[in-house]
Parts: sequence; structure tokens; C-alpha cells
Amino acid sequence: MEYHIKEAAAKVELPTHTLRYYEQQGLLPFIKRDENGNRIFSESDIEWLEFIICLRKTDISLLELRKIVELTQEGDDTIGLRKQIFEKHREKMMEKQRELDAAFRKVETKIDYYDKLEQKYQEQLSSKA
Repeated sequence: MEYHIKEAAAKVELPTHTLRYYEQQGLLPFIKRDENGNRIFSESDIEWLEFIICLRKTDISLLELRKIVELTQEGDDTIGLRKQIFEKHREKMMEKQRELDAAFRKVETKIDYYDKLEQKYQEQLSSKA
């Protein structure tokens, strides 16, 4: 199946200008165009976009993504280099996860504190009644 940019954008839930920007940044060098110059997205292009979206949620940089695309275009000799980029990014993600886990624990502690305060307050109200 093929999609024009508006359909592709809807499918991956991004604005069309973001897809154009990704293309300008070198992240979509394989997008075909029809005889009128309109972008045509294939199913594999959609899958790649979904992967980009996933990686962007993990704060990967556009520079790293562009490097992955460039290395992919160079062929299988670059598999190891691509893997290294992902391993390095995984380490950053793991550090961020540790930070988020610590923050989550602090929020949970604060919620528990307020639960106790709320319970104490309700008990005081009940004893006054």
C-alpha cells in the first residue's frame, strides 16, 4: 500500500510538517515521489517512521538518527557501527530510567505522606462530630 504525505502523517499521528522536516534532516532519504513530485510512503516507510517516533520518545538526537540512516545506506559493513550507536543510546536510556525510577519513588513517598495526613484529618473531623 502507498500513502501520500497527509495519509502517512495521519497513520503515524504526526503533522505533515514534521514528516517534511524529518526528510529535510536526512531521516527519510528513501521516500519516493510520484510524477508530480508528491511524496509516496510505502509500508516500510511507515514502519521506519514509527521507529523514528519510538526513538524520539527516548530522546535520541536527530544527529544520531541521521548517522544511523547514513550508515544503513552504506551497507552491511556498518552493522557494527549502527549497533554501537544503539548500545550507547541504550546506556543513556538506562541512566534516564534510573533517574525516573528515583523520582517516581519520591512522588510515591509524598503521596503516602498525604494519604496519612488526609486520614488523620478525616479522623479529627470524625472525632469532632
